[in-house]
Amino acid sequence: MICLNHFSFFIQSGAANVVPPKICFRNELVLGVAKKNAGVGINVAVLNGKTGELLKSGHYDMWAGDVKPLIDFLKVIEKGSIVLMASFDEPATKLNEEARKLILDMGSSMIKTVGFRDNWIFVGGKGANVQSTFEKQLKNDQGKNKYDGWPELIDISGCIPKYIA
Repeated sequence: MICLNHFSFFIQSGAANVVPPKICFRNELVLGVAKKNAGVGINVAVLNGKTGELLKSGHYDMWAGDVKPLIDFLKVIEKGSIVLMASFDEPATKLNEEARKLILDMGSSMIKTVGFRDNWIFVGGKGANVQSTFEKQLKNDQGKNKYDGWPELIDISGCIPKYIA
């Protein structure tokens, strides 16, 4: 995807508990199986909003893990950073109000309703003034799930404006 004076991105959630998510930025994989940096829970890639450089990435297990490492990670993201997130397997069990508020402050409008085994993807930013238009959620619904116990994977792509301070 070509995005003049913007950054291109593609995000795909995980599929059930089998296929990890992927996050691409400027047509390059920044988080996924090939990079060996994707995992169960909430996957996060943080990029410099001016240059597009990958600053850090991580994944946080919200089923068997602890929410504190995710909160610590989110708190130190610098203003002007682009934040891309994708769920894999289970994103919500340990997700508390503090973590949800930090993600909400980055522009998410759906994090309040992300529940057990939902698929969710999001693009926002630290210091973002508007709610994200780059966000999708697919609820875990046993009557509609594609996989046994999990909804179908979701994806989104688009162009993000460069951060202007």
